[in-house]
Amino acid sequence: MRYKLWIGLLMLGCAAAAFAAMPQSKHVVLIVEENHSFDNVITQGGMPYLKSLAEKHTILVNYYANHHPSMGNYFTMTTGQTISTDDGYKGVVEDENLVSQLIAANKQWKAYGQSIPRAGYVGGNRKPFVKKHFPMAYFTNVRDDDKQRMNLVPYEQFMQDLKSGALPDFSMVVPDQDHDAHDGTLQEADDWLKQCVGPLLEDPGFQQDGVLIITFDEAAKSDSSHGGGHITTVVIGPQVKEQFADNTFYQHQSLLATIEDLLGLPRLKQTEKVPSFTNAFK
Repeated sequence: MRYKLWIGLLMLGCAAAAFAAMPQSKHVVLIVEENHSFDNVITQGGMPYLKSLAEKHTILVNYYANHHPSMGNYFTMTTGQTISTDDGYKGVVEDENLVSQLIAANKQWKAYGQSIPRAGYVGGNRKPFVKKHFPMAYFTNVRDDDKQRMNLVPYEQFMQDLKSGALPDFSMVVPDQDHDAHDGTLQEADDWLKQCVGPLLEDPGFQQDGVLIITFDEAAKSDSSHGGGHITTVVIGPQVKEQFADNTFYQHQSLLATIEDLLGLPRLKQTEKVPSFTNAFK
């Protein structure tokens, strides 16, 4: 009841909120969790740490995944299009993608995969690491380039880069299936998230202009609304509104558009006309 009252009061102000200009960021971090609906995570309080972040920062209360199962969502986050909805997809992706834009703009990126066997790994599943949650490993402009391929790194490197002030312009942090709520519990995912996010939010570099986006690939299978169901997405950073609920309708194309705008990248064709999260910023 307390949460419903809180969200209702905040939503009253959403319709009248003016769109803010999208700020620029030198440290955009994306963390993707798995397979749970907004009600499980927020309304029912299944992830209390994430819920506390949602209450303190900005939550996108009308955000829906694009597909069931996972694969199409991860491709949409990073290419603006589905590519495939087959979780066993064996092909590669030659289409323009987020990495293409980052390379063209001479910006740095890394994908940090928990339990990935080694840096530069583009092979199949090594559970609890699964390739379908690691979209850059399918991109030909990563796979076929020795330098870019080495931006696929173990999660431990994220903490090392954070401590040394070496986070790239864009970081995609992917927990393994034991810690992303896919195979483990929501509480286990929440505990992992706290260990990851806590040090990031205290980092002086992040506190200058960083933006953290936490989202889910899809909702529970029982929820297919708008394709992939109602999911939790939270936006955090010094330029992000506090205690704010944005009721704009979003899907994963808007996540990609937001990353593009924050990093000053040109929009891909697939994201040209979709809204980014401008309402979330001061």
